[in-house]
Amino acid sequence: MKISKNSFIFLVMALLLTLVIAACASEPEETGSTTDDNDTEETGETNEDETTEEGESSAGGNDLVIANSSDAVSLDPAGSNDVPSSNVAANIYESLVQQDQNMELQPSLAESWEAVEDNVWEFKLREGVKFHDGSDFNADVVKANIERVLDPDVASPRAFLYSMVTDIEVVDDYTVRFTTEFPFSALPAHLAHNGGAMVSLEQIEADYAAMEAGEDPGSVINENPVGTGFFKFDEWVPGQHVRLVRNDDYWGEPAKLDSVTFKVVDEDLTRVAELRTGDSHISDPLSPSDVAEIENTDGLSVATQASVSLSYIGFNMDKEPFDDPKVRQALNMAIDKSQIIDGIYDGIGIPAIGPLAPDVFGYDDSVSGLEYDPERAKELLAEAGYEDGFSTTLWTNDNRERMDVATNVQAQLKEFGIDVEVEVVEWGAYLEQTANGEHDMFILGWSTVTGDADYGLYALFHSDNVGDPGNRTFTKDEDLDAILDAARQESDPDERLALYKEAQELLTDIAPMLYIHHQEYLLGVSDKVKGLTQDPTGILQLQDVTIEE
Repeated sequence: MKISKNSFIFLVMALLLTLVIAACASEPEETGSTTDDNDTEETGETNEDETTEEGESSAGGNDLVIANSSDAVSLDPAGSNDVPSSNVAANIYESLVQQDQNMELQPSLAESWEAVEDNVWEFKLREGVKFHDGSDFNADVVKANIERVLDPDVASPRAFLYSMVTDIEVVDDYTVRFTTEFPFSALPAHLAHNGGAMVSLEQIEADYAAMEAGEDPGSVINENPVGTGFFKFDEWVPGQHVRLVRNDDYWGEPAKLDSVTFKVVDEDLTRVAELRTGDSHISDPLSPSDVAEIENTDGLSVATQASVSLSYIGFNMDKEPFDDPKVRQALNMAIDKSQIIDGIYDGIGIPAIGPLAPDVFGYDDSVSGLEYDPERAKELLAEAGYEDGFSTTLWTNDNRERMDVATNVQAQLKEFGIDVEVEVVEWGAYLEQTANGEHDMFILGWSTVTGDADYGLYALFHSDNVGDPGNRTFTKDEDLDAILDAARQESDPDERLALYKEAQELLTDIAPMLYIHHQEYLLGVSDKVKGLTQDPTGILQLQDVTIEE
């Protein structure tokens, strides 16, 4: 595996830290390979009495500790578009609409909604709701929040969610109307997104005042996020943890936990060790390689959830040689995805033909993708003038499976004369630098959290969303833009499906990325944790969670 100097130093330090932590936590020795089908073998299991004793001193009582692979990037709903941030924010804030386990829309801060005209949606808001700072939730708050997401000065990566909104009318204190540029049937689903989370109006005003004084957008909200959720913010120590405490004044059924701590534990095996010692109750995520380890440990179990997510390897179409569609198509055909899915993910997940998961509206199983065909890959490379290959870089963050994917792809492409340097980049920098287009190839994922193809395609591939909003492949295709624009403006479901099929067929030719699989979310969970669920979007549902000693 060829790694840059900075990445090598990072990995050495991480390894040393892991060994120190492992010695303290009696971490099991890993003997299984993460690049084949062997299971991780468990040795030196901690006995049950020791686990309970240690757990009570560190993660016991009614305080839930979640070991997360990455820290939040921002606690401002308008400030980021990543899952670690959303998982925290989902407990502090609420949106007008929410999705259930079947991705169906349910009331939240809005009790009802309807399309009163083709391009006008009216929402009736819940009365008597208070923010954590004691201020009222009402129609003025809704207007201020959505206008803030759309404000160019705020530069929210989630602005695309509501870019079709042309007017927000406060009808009365608890009625608000959205007028859209065109009929947009997916608006309620977009308002269920965390990008539509409601922040206290007082915090919004304070944040704008800070911006006028020269501070960055979101600086006030990040320091003290104030929502209406069943948990409220306590503290954030960047790189270490975010802690939330129960909101006893919640308008609905209060949370059962006293607190929840999202603890940053970036090493997979250390998260497993934390579960075994009781220092954490949940490992999010759990590596497929560690499933057997958890299943064979008393007091621990594996929770699974089908997802609407996509894992992929993207190509920066603004850089040579990835500006040539033949090269992008060739790499799709040169890489045997089964090696990745079966060897690294232990067969967990559904092989991806295109960007949309089967449960997403707009998915079409009749669209054929680019299948593994090494001979055709060589022909395409030759046609593009790269019969002898080329040199490039492949970026990943410090996720174990992604690093293994990078190594596998590096080895597979070497057979085609392509020299791949793997670079491991810290999560926050990874998001920033791929948004800026500093990469060649990169490994990432995308969750279609609205359950609608507009979010799964428009954000990832429309030229308006290049960079931070989601289009990190820098796809810019006029025909594709036109189809995606038409699809989000079409009110007839059948016509929308036809347009999304056309878009997916066009994406096969454009080949902006290699679609790997639609993963199954895995959590390692202490048996003490009751009432935990996870949405197909990856968001943990913690309102009904309890801890039984």
